[in-house]
Amino acid sequence: MYRNSNSGVRFVRWPAQANVREYCRREGIPCLLVVEGGAEPPLCSDPREDWVRAPMSRVDLEARVAALRHRADSRKTPVLDVSGMLHYDGRSVSISTTQTELMELFVERFEGVVHRHELRQRLTRSAVPNPSRNALDLHIMRLRRRLSPAGLAIRTAWGRGYVLEPLEPAPQPERFPAEGEACPPRPPVPARSPARTPGPATSLG
Repeated sequence: MYRNSNSGVRFVRWPAQANVREYCRREGIPCLLVVEGGAEPPLCSDPREDWVRAPMSRVDLEARVAALRHRADSRKTPVLDVSGMLHYDGRSVSISTTQTELMELFVERFEGVVHRHELRQRLTRSAVPNPSRNALDLHIMRLRRRLSPAGLAIRTAWGRGYVLEPLEPAPQPERFPAEGEACPPRPPVPARSPARTPGPATSLG
């Protein structure tokens, strides 16, 4: 009954397959933890996780899987795997070793502020001794270029740091007809009611 379905949700026996749970967390795979026997249920703070206790009716199980799938789809978050690939909304980009140190912070606080001093500390960990302000700015500029094809952007939070967030679509420019191309029809102008002419003045005498 507890087989992996075609919904994209993976069934994981808990606590026997704790290592599989960690793998799903790293890769951003929704998983339903099936608690065995009298084991203590896990704490699920990730929206891509939930747990059930066996045995469970098929109707209830399918409802729980559908709810988990809905939560996972409604909260798209970037995932950085161990090989340095960043995955987001069906797209993937490769991240360099030094940039991976920075991206780990951005992914952990997706849509939240990452302070400049924290990023400089990460650069120090990646064999960049005493990174200057310009060095950090250069890495941020390169990350912005790298992340754009994945639908992500790094916004400056003035006076604090940076925020990793979904890239807003560019506004569509107004299109003008090419030479020889017919102009689109204009919307009809509503008819105006005829002006009323004043009648002859009435004498009060």
